[in-house]
Amino acid sequence: MFGFKKKESDEMFDENTTAAESVAADDNVKSETESVKAGEGIKEEVSEELNQLSHDGYRLYKAGDYVTSREKFRKLLELDPTNQYGLVGLGDIARKENKIDVAIKYYSECLDHHKENKYAIIGLADAYRDIRLYDKAISLWEHFLALYAPDITVLTRLADAYRKVGNFESSKKFYLRVFDLEPNNTYALTGIGYLFFDNKKYDLALTYWNKMLELEPNNLKILTTIGNCHRKKKTFEKGKEYFLRALDIVPDNFYALYGLADCYRGLEEHEESKGVWEKLLQMSPNNKVIMTRLADALRNIGELDEALKYYQKALGIDHDYYAEFGMSLIYKEKGDYRRAIDMMRSLYKDGEPNLRLAYEIAECYIEMGQREKAYNELDRVLAQLDNKDAAGPDVVELYRELSREFSE
Repeated sequence: MFGFKKKESDEMFDENTTAAESVAADDNVKSETESVKAGEGIKEEVSEELNQLSHDGYRLYKAGDYVTSREKFRKLLELDPTNQYGLVGLGDIARKENKIDVAIKYYSECLDHHKENKYAIIGLADAYRDIRLYDKAISLWEHFLALYAPDITVLTRLADAYRKVGNFESSKKFYLRVFDLEPNNTYALTGIGYLFFDNKKYDLALTYWNKMLELEPNNLKILTTIGNCHRKKKTFEKGKEYFLRALDIVPDNFYALYGLADCYRGLEEHEESKGVWEKLLQMSPNNKVIMTRLADALRNIGELDEALKYYQKALGIDHDYYAEFGMSLIYKEKGDYRRAIDMMRSLYKDGEPNLRLAYEIAECYIEMGQREKAYNELDRVLAQLDNKDAAGPDVVELYRELSREFSE
């Protein structure tokens, strides 16, 4: 019942087989065996060639020789059209050459045949990140983490991507997971700092950036970033300290100079800010923002004609609210109140209360002896606010003074 079937070789050699037939049969067996061995040898040679092409392709890729590397990976795919190393290699080259659509094609094709290839998953996610398709990138990185052990690079990229799409809680969660694995990871320290900065949690941002600075005391980007955080907090003296530290490292760093000049401006150290704005203007001669800031500094130290010249130069480049407003303040200071009022009125935007403009126009009317017009100007703008007392002490005090004279 459970008998075994004879092999073909057993059937060839029964008791009736002649010697000659045995020799012939033996030759046939030898021929078949040699054919199998030859086939296996060819497979081994092909496999060895595939391995060599893959090795050479990645060696050349790392050396930056993308042309020859591409040739190796293409040859690899000619021999094995679904080879994962060839497909990922060509995807990586395409990303390096900023041919993102081509990279996406190769990574996707690899995943069609090798669904869990970690390098294709990461490559495709990075390609989507390159073209700011963050939702697709996030989905792939999440998929990677479901398949493999936590990877610091993937966790950091997920945190960065969630920050870019405005998902504060998810971003924070993944940055904190990075710190569980590597507490001093510099990419995560930088990224979580920006997360808190973007959400106006400046003290928390500074906590992480200061830790980063302990690890890299001469990190120019972090020094200027901390300086900018202090600008946002209006702690200009502290900001000035970090910008000066950055300038000790790179004396002509544009961003450090700009931050320093702005801190001087915030501290009302106008002579100092003037000198730095002048240096920046030499570095960027057609920068209308810097022209306007320099003009502001000149106006604040009483060099009105020189200030007017720079405001006009800025406006010659393009319309600029602050340049026009600065010019109007010069006209006010020179006693040309009618011209100042006309220029200030042109800066109002429909439906938007602008208390600074209203206050300056009201002061012009007062200087002209037209106090009721001053009251009307403030009353009109303040009527657009839910809480008049939130307008600021100078505005509120002037309005109350005028109200006693003209309100019904």
